[in-house]
Amino acid sequence: MLIIIDGYNLLRCVQNIEEYQRLDEAGLCRFVSEYLVRVRMNGQIVFDGIGPPDKSELGGIDNLEVYFSGENFEADDIIIEKIEEYSAPKNMVIVSSDREIRATAVRKKATAVTSDVFWLSMIEQLDKKKPTPMPKEKRQGITESETDAWMDEFGL
Repeated sequence: MLIIIDGYNLLRCVQNIEEYQRLDEAGLCRFVSEYLVRVRMNGQIVFDGIGPPDKSELGGIDNLEVYFSGENFEADDIIIEKIEEYSAPKNMVIVSSDREIRATAVRKKATAVTSDVFWLSMIEQLDKKKPTPMPKEKRQGITESETDAWMDEFGL
C-alpha cells in the first residue's frame, strides 16, 4: 500500500489547529513518517515549489519520500500524474482535499481521503500506545532447570 500526500494541502489543514500552528514541512514529514512506520506502509509527500532553502531536516526520513514540484509545476499535477501512472492504483491512498485530485483517484479506483480526515486518523493512531514486545521467555519457553524447579514446587 502506498500513500501519496498533497503536502501543503495537509500542512495548511494542520496549521489551522492551534497546537500545530508553527508546524513546518520537516515537522509534518516527521509526523507522517512515524505514522507510516507504525502502520508498516510507505508514502510520498509532494509539496509545491522548491521548498525551504535548508532541506537538511528532510533527509533520512523513514518510509517517506519527499518531493518538491519545482518552480514550473504544481504538486497537484505531479500527484495526478503519479495516480495515472501507478500500476496498482487499488493499492494506493491519496491524501488531498483538492477535488480534482480526489476525482482522479476515485476514477482510477484508488482510495481518496481528505486532509483533515487523514490527519485525525493519523494522530489517533500515533496516540495509541506502542505494543510492548513479547518477552523472549514467552517465545522460547523456560529452561529445563526452571521446569524442574516448578515441578518440585508443585510436587510433580
